[in-house]
Amino acid sequence: MDLIEIEKKIAPEIFDILDIRYNILRNIYYNQPIGRRGLSNKINIGERTIRTEVNILKKQGLLNVESVGMYVTEEGKRVIENLEDIIRELRGISELEKRLKRVLNIENIIIVPGNSDKNGLVLKDMGKTTSMYLRKIIQDNFIIGITGGTTMAKIAEEVPANKVADNILVIPARGGLGKDVETQSNSIAAKLAKKLQGSYKLLHVPDNIDRETLEAVLKITDIKEVIELIDKMNILIFGIGRADTMAERRQLPEKQKKRMIEKGAVGEAFGHYFDIEGNDIYESLTVGINLKAYNSIDTIIGVAGGENKSEAIMAVASLRNDITIITDEAAARKIIKIVDKATE
Repeated sequence: MDLIEIEKKIAPEIFDILDIRYNILRNIYYNQPIGRRGLSNKINIGERTIRTEVNILKKQGLLNVESVGMYVTEEGKRVIENLEDIIRELRGISELEKRLKRVLNIENIIIVPGNSDKNGLVLKDMGKTTSMYLRKIIQDNFIIGITGGTTMAKIAEEVPANKVADNILVIPARGGLGKDVETQSNSIAAKLAKKLQGSYKLLHVPDNIDRETLEAVLKITDIKEVIELIDKMNILIFGIGRADTMAERRQLPEKQKKRMIEKGAVGEAFGHYFDIEGNDIYESLTVGINLKAYNSIDTIIGVAGGENKSEAIMAVASLRNDITIITDEAAARKIIKIVDKATE
């Protein structure tokens, strides 16, 4: 039995306190300056408890409390960093990763503590974790493709701004989807390239268009060039969506959405809709990477979190066993529950 397990047995309340104070420190750090009331609302802990814990953390030199709000000190930042691995062990994340790898039959999985459905900082942590993993595997002359969406935008935001390799090219793996410019694949690809001190090319075309328009735009030189580069990608980073949510975003006809869901579609990635076993139920007429190109890319990283994405993650994980899935604790535990229930 290791030290953490022994401490859990002898004084389990210590870890509850540690978890609360870690949560307070982290939330202040990501939202500073912030007042006690704002912090109380953000993490759903009473103001009296917040006041007590903040006073303790201040006495320990981890916080500064000023008229404009609270700040984490340099010592506080170091404590947050050092606690990350301890919190993982306290919550059994390492064991959870091993079990989920077996359940999904994939080679690599990274789990972030928490639930991104309920806590925006968990999404930020997934972005940070993905960016760290990405930086480790990038090599000179790599072509990196990235899709759009909130999660992908968070990854680009969390990537440190420094060079890791020479002659990096970042491209959008899909056309644009939705009205929010910041979560468009073009914007994300450009931001990621600048952070990595590489270059980028853009795909100036909507993600879902009619066949006649698609055939016309594919003849445009700039667009044709990016489409050809998609087939040469070394790394693909993509978000995993729920089938019903993505069908809504793509404004698929009601009849088509109903038929697709009736056939068991639960997950979506790069315009394809899959059932929980990874069978391709439906493909949108979209611009960018397709299933054939996906299967030929050397390194693929799928990122999604929250309990509501659990079945979607299972669907996409079924496509290739050499995928890396980066998710959160809530999605991981829900997947295991689904599998356990199915095998009862």
